Amino acid sequence: MLKVGRNCSFVEHADRVAVLVENDLYFSVVEEVLERAERSVLLIGWQFDPRTQLDPINPPHGPDGQIGYQMRRLVRTKPDLKIRILVWNSPLPIAASQGMFPQRAIQWFDTNPVDLRLVKPLSVGASHHQKILVIDDKLAFCSGGDISVDRWDTSLHLDEEEHRVLPSGEERKPRHEVVMMLDGAAARGLAQMARDSWHWVTDKVADMAEVGYDPWPARIAPTLTDARVGVSRTVSGASHTVRTRDCETLFLDMVAGARNLIFLENQYFTSPVIAAAIAVRLGEADGPEVVLVSTGESPSWFDSATMDGARAEVLCVLKAADVYGRMTAWYPKTRGGENIIVHSKVTIIDDRMLRVGSSNLNNRSSGYDTECDVTVERDAPDSDIRGVRQHLIAHFLGVSDEAFAEAETRAGSVRGAIEALNDTGRMAPISSERPGWLGRLTARYQIGDPSDPDNAWRPWKRRALSQRLTDAVRQVAARAPDDYRDPQDS
Repeated sequence: MLKVGRNCSFVEHADRVAVLVENDLYFSVVEEVLERAERSVLLIGWQFDPRTQLDPINPPHGPDGQIGYQMRRLVRTKPDLKIRILVWNSPLPIAASQGMFPQRAIQWFDTNPVDLRLVKPLSVGASHHQKILVIDDKLAFCSGGDISVDRWDTSLHLDEEEHRVLPSGEERKPRHEVVMMLDGAAARGLAQMARDSWHWVTDKVADMAEVGYDPWPARIAPTLTDARVGVSRTVSGASHTVRTRDCETLFLDMVAGARNLIFLENQYFTSPVIAAAIAVRLGEADGPEVVLVSTGESPSWFDSATMDGARAEVLCVLKAADVYGRMTAWYPKTRGGENIIVHSKVTIIDDRMLRVGSSNLNNRSSGYDTECDVTVERDAPDSDIRGVRQHLIAHFLGVSDEAFAEAETRAGSVRGAIEALNDTGRMAPISSERPGWLGRLTARYQIGDPSDPDNAWRPWKRRALSQRLTDAVRQVAARAPDDYRDPQDS
């Protein structure tokens, strides 16, 4: 399914791939691989805060527990090491909510050879949303999360976690993140992409690193080996860039090619184009099961206003296409009932394709913001990819991976397994009831969610996108069998 020039920018081989679930693991790995880096560290992000504690449970003595201090020490003690950071130059309202970081981070490095640059958006209102870290051009990470003070959590997602706090001491909400780590030619490909971005922003060349050691952390067992990996991007085409919509095209191809299961774990679900593709599959008698895991309620006022109502409208419209009762949407909660922020972006198709990256299931990620995803493709269903998917759901339910796998086998579906094990209500259905007038208006014109620079400030131009979903659902409903009754109603 991965095709260069259609849905990915390049396809390369990785000797090892590991899926890191939650940032307590990712941050600890970052701390380790930074310490061992010899020549090059390339970090690209939406956000970066040098005050981030990579190990808040067992921090090193002194200020070195913060990544900014660690980076400063490393470049002082390793003259050959170059640390380069590209971070989005976020607008004032967003920067203010983050303590004016990463803008203030420049002051941390103004007398040190850590080179931090702020990336201007390609279009007004667009964001630089890629999250990539490359160590010595031999080890790469791609994720949906950033290295920042509000991103750390463990897989327990405790209601009260003394280490999940801002530098001010303010408690943060439970959060879920997923990262893919890989090596081999795939890592070198991501490194080249990062160096190209550095050159585009700074007009300076970042030389390729040549090192003789293996940066892969020995304590992390690979999730997959000998993997075919595709790297997909979104670039709007503004500011003299080449328009690239790999991420959206790959979503559409994955939905169209699924046979048994479409598993989506994503912060948002508002793209009418992707939803229309799902509607077509829901209307097929032998189509795949569709499972969405997302956040119950967005944490910020802007996301709540622009994304939550639009998601409710999309799910409401899709309900009419789900004539065989194969789609479910869930949000996870802590044991005490608090919503867990699902910030990860994971897509798994038939336990054969595993995708992790920065792309949300919204318009912005399809053609307006700058994104990067990595996808592992197998020729057949893979037990290791199945294990990743089952672990993601099981840890939300608070059960073992083995217990969920057994329940799925007995039930014959992911939905059945969730319902069988959800006796404490750790996963709740996302409402598909039609939102109020504001939510419907937001969804109809995708307010705050442009799909490309051409319609960024012309929401009426986006009306055709939502109409595309409506038309797809009408066609599905028209073909539905007259005597059909949802088995879940029986």
